[in-house]
Amino acid sequence: QVQLVESGGDLVQPGGSLRLSCAASGSIFAINTMGWYRQAPGKQRELVAIITSGGRTNYADSVKGRFTISRDNATNTVTLQMSSLRPEDTAVYYCQTTASSPETRLEFYDYWGQGTQVTVSS
Repeated sequence: QVQLVESGGDLVQPGGSLRLSCAASGSIFAINTMGWYRQAPGKQRELVAIITSGGRTNYADSVKGRFTISRDNATNTVTLQMSSLRPEDTAVYYCQTTASSPETRLEFYDYWGQGTQVTVSS
């Protein structure tokens, strides 16, 4: 089993910056992708950014140029640096990873964190 623990959510003013972190722990054999999703009230969960084990990234159009995703494969952590935040960025942000355990090895499963609240408001 893989556990994800997020941190860094907060209330921030428009135009401000925030850094989210997520650490994966537990019975891990390999991690493929790590990413961030968000869900605003009344809306579906959407992809924010994702990064592969090789460092390839993909971003939602709405955050390109403002958010940067990075990961540390040695510590199984993923970070989302958010800048120029807007009120529409307000949401619960979820860390997600695709990982395998020593028992499953080449069978990868999706795991989710509990979510961290980001509120952008003056």
